[in-house]
Amino acid sequence: MGTNRRTPQERTTDDLSGRALDALEATIRGDVLRPSDPSYEDARRVWNGMIDTRPTLIVRCSGTADVVSAVDFARENDLEVSVRGGGHNVAGTAVHDDALVIDLSEMTGVRVDREARTVRAEGGATLGDVDRETQLFGLATALGAVSETGIAGLTLNGGYGHLSRQYGLSLDNLISVDVVTADGRVHTASADRNEALFWAIRGGGGAFGVVTSFEYALHEVGPEVYALFVWFRADDAATVMDEFRKWTAEAPREAGALAFTAHVPDLEEFPEDSWGESALAFLGSYRGDLEDAEEVFRPVLESVAPIVDFSGPMDYADLQSMLDEDYPDGMRYYWKSTYLTELSDELVDILVEYTDSAPSALSTIDLWHLGDAVADVPQDATAFWHRDKPFMFNVEANWTEPADDDVNVAWAREAMAAVEALPSAAGRYANFPGLEEDPAAMRYGENYERLVELKTRYDPTNLFGSV
Repeated sequence: MGTNRRTPQERTTDDLSGRALDALEATIRGDVLRPSDPSYEDARRVWNGMIDTRPTLIVRCSGTADVVSAVDFARENDLEVSVRGGGHNVAGTAVHDDALVIDLSEMTGVRVDREARTVRAEGGATLGDVDRETQLFGLATALGAVSETGIAGLTLNGGYGHLSRQYGLSLDNLISVDVVTADGRVHTASADRNEALFWAIRGGGGAFGVVTSFEYALHEVGPEVYALFVWFRADDAATVMDEFRKWTAEAPREAGALAFTAHVPDLEEFPEDSWGESALAFLGSYRGDLEDAEEVFRPVLESVAPIVDFSGPMDYADLQSMLDEDYPDGMRYYWKSTYLTELSDELVDILVEYTDSAPSALSTIDLWHLGDAVADVPQDATAFWHRDKPFMFNVEANWTEPADDDVNVAWAREAMAAVEALPSAAGRYANFPGLEEDPAAMRYGENYERLVELKTRYDPTNLFGSV
């Protein structure tokens, strides 16, 4: 006698009307994948290897019309929607159990308007897709720092990168978006059209609909910039961070630097006697006159003798992609963040202590220098709240083996707890959210109540999940 060994998701699919599924497939120009389809297993996998979920259906959309059909089907059949963009998504919210996944990864079109200095990109595009087109004209918009990151999640939740201090968050560079809301309608939202929706989209994540295209303002950047990339021994961290602290108070907006602690990789570019050591490194850029760059970064570069200094002129597109190989598909990731009002000596001690104790040599602890253009925007101008904090702490647990999940997550949470005990720490950044175990209000501050009101207006049945 045979045994029914179907998964819960397959039973959910079977419970759907066959006629309804046939009708959905007839309206979709892309692909509709069920758990029984050969392509389903690959389609449900995401960048973070920790995520192992089984959606009811995956709809690979070819355009906005496919998105509308998928949203209508999900609403009419009482299925939650999750949205997959171009890449990454560390918390795995792109693929929920029992949900209908709207997969935009085939929608990667990018169009630059050189005269208007704008770029429009589809919801499945990555940073690399956008940079490739805009750099043809020596232009860029403020996106992230890893080219394989999808623009959608990055932008809807904020978006920090090399250009943040000069041009603001990714969402601050938005001119308009096209978004499919829970009722299946397509809206263009901007500063003067559907203003409330535009306010919520900028910081509210994917909770208000499926954004099928993003229009950004462009700025003159590159094609060549000065890249800061220098490594110091952890024993010198207190001295170097003291100079960095002073530098952040006077740094021009054209310059930015991310400080991070890590273990020196076993690569021939590094002195062999430093391999495996704890280290403090800086990655950043200067977009002004290249002849001035070394002077701009001199306080950090000359603070102590470095392990190695890779700094120098570099194509902006290469700077954007230089970290890609550090974050391969399928590795395991748990990232968590909080904001800081200062870089205290206690914080530096925590950086060194937890880098030394990291169970994976692939993990890092990052300090983002923010402020300036990010802080210029009033906190209530968009849903994004934490603009007033000049720094962000982010712990990145990165490892390879499933058996090491618990020890790496525990390490990251302990590091977070140590930092959160400091009086300078507060809030959360939605793009580095752990596994979304913390209250959403920690992201949105005093904007939270308005977000909830707008969520009720645009998505009363919570089709896209909570804010």
